[in-house]
Amino acid sequence: MNWLAPIVVGALILPGCEQQPQQSGKADPNNREQVAIGAKIYAGHCAACHGAKLEGQPDWRTKLPSGRMPAPPHDESGHTWHHPDEVLFGITKEGLVPGRYAPPGYVSDMPAFGVLLSNSEIWAVLAYIKASWKDPRLLASREEMLRNVRKR
Repeated sequence: MNWLAPIVVGALILPGCEQQPQQSGKADPNNREQVAIGAKIYAGHCAACHGAKLEGQPDWRTKLPSGRMPAPPHDESGHTWHHPDEVLFGITKEGLVPGRYAPPGYVSDMPAFGVLLSNSEIWAVLAYIKASWKDPRLLASREEMLRNVRKR
């Protein structure tokens, strides 16, 4: 078992949460054009909450006085990489739907961007986020997690 496996397992298995694949597409962190488009879209639609450098809001693991959770980081310090691309796509397109992408009763300020962004724009944002992940151990753990998800 590698150093990140306990985190990955805990992040993927949320009781009562379905993680169903969404619209087909691809977020390719090696596609420079897609990453560049994603960077611009991220700056205009995501950075206000998730940070200009993907750093998230302070104390992102602690509920706000409103009872909602702050926006998590999308860099390597967060949990975004723990989720398959299809789940990230669904969360971005539909919002953080409790019972589907979060535990029942979970509240967040994450809006549904499907009314503002096309599917290809959402995939571009995800490509931009994925392009920031460089740690070889993280990438290996993510690949192992994705293999396990595909086996289900």
